[in-house]
Amino acid sequence: MMENLTELYCLMDDFCKDFEPMHEILLNNGSKRRRRSTQLSLAEMMTLVVLFHQLRFRQFKVFYLYHVRLYLRKGFPNLPSYSRCVELLPRSALALTALFESIKGKCTSLSVADSTPIAVCDNLRIRRHKVFDGIAERGKTSTGWFFGFKLHVIINQLGEILSFRLTPGNTDDRKPLPELIKDLSGCLYADKGYLSASLKQQLKTMGINLITNIKKKMKPVEEGVHNSVSGDFIF
Repeated sequence: MMENLTELYCLMDDFCKDFEPMHEILLNNGSKRRRRSTQLSLAEMMTLVVLFHQLRFRQFKVFYLYHVRLYLRKGFPNLPSYSRCVELLPRSALALTALFESIKGKCTSLSVADSTPIAVCDNLRIRRHKVFDGIAERGKTSTGWFFGFKLHVIINQLGEILSFRLTPGNTDDRKPLPELIKDLSGCLYADKGYLSASLKQQLKTMGINLITNIKKKMKPVEEGVHNSVSGDFIF
């Protein structure tokens, strides 16, 4: 674990050496404001965020109090309190976005689009939920209803992420697709949730051939639509 942690931190630290000078000075209502130094460096904040998701903890509080503070003290000698850490972590959002842009995969002319729900609370607690009130929305997937967001992702055949967007849970999977494929070309494979003749034509003008499966009783007459009976693609 410590070797992997060191490798992850070194990646973040090397990136921050170039990024942090620009990150320290922020624009606030047209004026420049410098943030005071903190116990956790920007590279340490980024490492904690990525590590939390890598280890698949469901709650950051459990991860921080019962894993980081108990077992990773050597790696993070200046850990603040949990509440202070939660205050600091949003500062890493811009840096993590910039990091993704620098390490994301390259278009190989063969891409796959999909989305996944991110529930922010149990359905029984929707009316009492306050953290994302007015931002998160109710959505429905093949597994049922949820309250939260949708993560839309496009990857290449190597499994490398090419682009992503986070939207409210009630967003149609097809809506963010034109924005997601702006820098891509070639064939884009997706499930039946992306079926749309107008979307297919729009993407075609942008250099993308959208290929999807078809719904039951649909005839595979459209160009580039998958024939679910024969298993062939019609071009």
